[in-house]
Amino acid sequence: MRVTAAALAGLFLLTPGILAAQEAGAGGERYVLEKTDNGYLRMDARTGAMALCRERSGEFVCTPAADERRPDDPRIEALRERIAALEARVEALEGGAGEETTGLPSEEEFERTLGLMERFFRRFMDVVRGFEEEQQQEQSTDQAPAERT
Repeated sequence: MRVTAAALAGLFLLTPGILAAQEAGAGGERYVLEKTDNGYLRMDARTGAMALCRERSGEFVCTPAADERRPDDPRIEALRERIAALEARVEALEGGAGEETTGLPSEEEFERTLGLMERFFRRFMDVVRGFEEEQQQEQSTDQAPAERT
């Protein structure tokens, strides 16, 4: 509980420095130093990496800040795999891999589609002819004189 409270307090105190680092990153300065109780916190405006810097024996020594994520964290590897899969999908959807795609169907697809359309129109015309024949029969029965008994 103390560690969490200390981390939150540290984050609260560092927020102005982080904002300054973002502004500096946009302006061209790469590193921003922020004074702390134990020395200085160096923030890399490009990568977001932080290091705690202290003066030892007349030298300024910086050690990387502890990160709760380890490089071998399975979540990081899972995210890398997802990114790679998404990049491959985007490349495939955009017609990547150096292939020239015109957006037109292949000859086989075209012929198959044309055959389906032809079948559709033939059946449609058969239905229309059937309706015309029924109409003609109805008209011929309406015009025929009634039989007398």
